[in-house]
Amino acid sequence: MGGPLGRHALVGRSRYWTPLRVVLLLAVAVLAMSWLGKAACLQQYRTADGVLALDWRGDRQYVAMCYSDTVPLYGLEGLADDGVPYRDAWFETAADGSRVERFMEYPVVTGFFQYLNAQLTDGWQWLAERAPLPTALDVVVYFDITAFWLAAAWLTVVWAVLMLRPERPWDAALVALSPLALVHAFTNFDTLAVAFATGALLALRRDRPGWAGVLLGLGTAAKLYPALLLLPVLLVGWRRRSTGGLARAGWTIGATIAAWLAVNLPVALAWPRGWSEFFRLNGTRAADPDSIWYSLTWFTGWAGFDGPPGDGGAPTILNAVTFALMAVAFAAIAWLALRAPRPPAVAELGFLVLAAFLLINKVWSPQYSLWLVPLAVLALPRWRLLLGWMLVDALVWVPRMYQYLGVDAKGLPTEPFLVTVLVRDAVVVALCVLVVRRVLRPEPEPGHDPDPVWPRGSATREWLSRSGPR
Repeated sequence: MGGPLGRHALVGRSRYWTPLRVVLLLAVAVLAMSWLGKAACLQQYRTADGVLALDWRGDRQYVAMCYSDTVPLYGLEGLADDGVPYRDAWFETAADGSRVERFMEYPVVTGFFQYLNAQLTDGWQWLAERAPLPTALDVVVYFDITAFWLAAAWLTVVWAVLMLRPERPWDAALVALSPLALVHAFTNFDTLAVAFATGALLALRRDRPGWAGVLLGLGTAAKLYPALLLLPVLLVGWRRRSTGGLARAGWTIGATIAAWLAVNLPVALAWPRGWSEFFRLNGTRAADPDSIWYSLTWFTGWAGFDGPPGDGGAPTILNAVTFALMAVAFAAIAWLALRAPRPPAVAELGFLVLAAFLLINKVWSPQYSLWLVPLAVLALPRWRLLLGWMLVDALVWVPRMYQYLGVDAKGLPTEPFLVTVLVRDAVVVALCVLVVRRVLRPEPEPGHDPDPVWPRGSATREWLSRSGPR
């Protein structure tokens, strides 16, 4: 787990307790504790009419810090009524009293992932009526089924990181033991996209650029962020163009676009209004409390680029400013990649790209930090440093929940939460500085591949000698 090896040390020689099995067991334990952390929000009680209901009385979801989007979305998005995502709409009342037509607000893969779990819930309840199976409220069964797949996705992430760093198998324990996984594995559906993205990195490492692109395309159809990893792939491919890197990057990008279109095009053509809901909401969404922009307006009293929030209008100027700043940040990362003394690692550039996106973006939902975990472990495998960051990041959840309670309900004021957010941001910036230093001043590590994602040169030459896409 750390420190110098002794003269008689044997690493990874156990016949049964191999590093992979130990790390996966650690991940299962953390995921089990993560489920237990959400279990307080799955309690049931009988109303005065004798009807079984979910017990969120007294703002239990905030007091117990067990909130998960999975629970309310089951009813809000029509999944409980067998509504088909993007086809079936529902109506909400806006602040001005008007009725607003709403559709599934997630990308296609995540939307149908929720729908599939809702159908599995119906099937389980049907069987439970006819066989001695454990059962509960529909929403509780739905959460448990969803949590099973999300846990499997995170186990895939742990496995992929270990496969990417076989010479440092215990680094994957940083992913398995991550405090962020403990708190947010089941907060939303992000582990699904993280599994696709990390699987794509492993496919690229194994010289399967076509499959890497397919996985990135599916990941982008689950959560938009995996598309950002195409920039690091392109930059590293350009730096390694003498050994076919640019061709590999081209295959990856092409396969990503093809896979994304294959999933999205049928839905977009069949139900264009429902399919575009994700993009509409992202365009009209105001600055999230977890973003730097919200803290800026709160502590300075500034009304923001578009005036006070909540006036019903889209934050057009804020959208443009964040887009422009991201373009500048990505250009700076590209300059760094092209000027570095050696080709940077895909994980190093990927971490910088995602960190810049999260720091600049108007929304940083707590579970988004899961995106950074595998890339941070691959780019900067420093145990104390990364565990410290992940612990700070995970602790943002505590004041976030209690500020939703409000001071009158014995919660917290907004300021402690925003201070925690700013500390989290500062730690992520510090990690970025260390990664940039690592890119500019690479230190040789004997026996360790400087880029655990990009295939070695021999594999590149072999790939170029073959015909047809892979």
